[in-house]
Amino acid sequence: MEKLIDLSCIIEDNMPVYPGDSMTGLKQVKNLQEDFYNNHRLDISMHSGTHIDSPMHLTESKEYIYEMPLESFIGIGCIIDVRNQPIIKEKLEYKELIEENSIVLLYTGWDQEYGKNSYYESHPAIDISFAKLLIDKNIKMLGIDMPSPDRYPFETHKLLFKNKICIMENLRNLDKLLGIPSFEVIAFPLKIRADSSMTRAVARAL
Repeated sequence: MEKLIDLSCIIEDNMPVYPGDSMTGLKQVKNLQEDFYNNHRLDISMHSGTHIDSPMHLTESKEYIYEMPLESFIGIGCIIDVRNQPIIKEKLEYKELIEENSIVLLYTGWDQEYGKNSYYESHPAIDISFAKLLIDKNIKMLGIDMPSPDRYPFETHKLLFKNKICIMENLRNLDKLLGIPSFEVIAFPLKIRADSSMTRAVARAL
């Protein structure tokens, strides 16, 4: 039987957002009893909840996320357990684990802090050496269970973007992938004219 694991945050009114971003508003604007149908309105930043950053986010790229190849957002997954590492650096074992053209997911366990100030203020950071390893492996996309792989001036972001590697942030349930020998990651952006997009990220055990 096919096994699907949801890796996404729920989108809801007043959900946690990155400091400085607009708050999310999700309201029911039509009611079945009064209007004869239900409808909801969503006001949200593309960087709220589980989302994908594309190169346009922090570089001079003119390519909207919907213009990127769909193949960039689906592929064989690779999960790396990097818990208890404030700085995530390149290691020989990681070099052996990461397959070329894969989608790499980093399990930090930081999703347990989601909704707290510490989630944004104290999350781990990815060292440039690890980013270069991902580039050498020609991966499709990086996924993390924290709000960002780095902090200002966002050098890791920019280095990955310059190499056409998107970054998927605010993932959940990565612990459920530990021990699964083979899985596929499916995380398409909306067909939206924007730098980044929300996504319903899913892992499928193979």
